[in-house]
Amino acid sequence: MNQDIRWKQRLSNFKKATTQLTEFIEKDSLNKFEVQGLIQCFEYTFELAWKTMKDYLEFEGYEVKSPRATIQTAFQIELLTDGHIWIDALEKRNLMAHTYDEEVAKQAEQLIKISYYPVIKELLGKLEG
Repeated sequence: MNQDIRWKQRLSNFKKATTQLTEFIEKDSLNKFEVQGLIQCFEYTFELAWKTMKDYLEFEGYEVKSPRATIQTAFQIELLTDGHIWIDALEKRNLMAHTYDEEVAKQAEQLIKISYYPVIKELLGKLEG
C-alpha cells in the first residue's frame, strides 16, 4: 500500500516539474540566465522522472537499484520507447553542471528541447494513463 501511495505522490511532483519545464520549452528564445534555469529545471525533472519510474517498477514487482537499471527495466517492459535517449540524458546530466560555459549551456539547451523533453512528456503520459 505504501508503494502505491509513494509512486503516485512522486508522479504528482514529476507532473508539476514537467509543467515548469514545459514553460521553458515553449518560450521562443531564452537569455543566458533562462538557459541556466532551463538546465536546472531539466535536472530536477529528470531526477523525478527516473525516481518515479523506480517507484512504479517496484510497485509492479520489479527490483531496481540504480538509475541505469531503472531505465533498462522500464525500456524492457516498454514503459520507455527509446532507452538510448534516457541513458544519454543520464550520462549528460553531469556535464550540464557546467552551465557557466555558455557554449556548453547552449548545447544542453538544444539537447533538452529536441531530445530529452519529448521522452519526458511521453513517460508522463504513459504513467498518467
